[in-house]
Amino acid sequence: MRSKIVAALLAFFLGGFGIHKFYLGEGVAGVIYLLFCWTLIPGLIAFFEFIGLLLTSDQVFDAKYNGGASISPGYTNNIISHSQESSRDKAATLGELKNLYDNGVITAEEYEDKRRKLLDSI
Repeated sequence: MRSKIVAALLAFFLGGFGIHKFYLGEGVAGVIYLLFCWTLIPGLIAFFEFIGLLLTSDQVFDAKYNGGASISPGYTNNIISHSQESSRDKAATLGELKNLYDNGVITAEEYEDKRRKLLDSI
């Protein structure tokens, strides 16, 4: 299981070489960082990624890099089951689903499936 703190520290100290990318399972990006490390551009990008990693919530980090380890299996299903009351509630639920998708907590397929079920219930 990958650690957000370890990834952030690797990005800060060795990010110019892409070590944090290898740690996070993004080998292609890591190789690109290595190829261009002499330009110092990967180091600058890694600094912003360091800040981004620190600002990322644990839940979003786990969903993206640990396969959703901290998300309970029924989390997104609960969103839909609680939305059976009114159209206003369903619109809010649709917004919540979109936020989950935008933050990388659920995949495009999960988002589309749950969105379709929600729209069909209106």
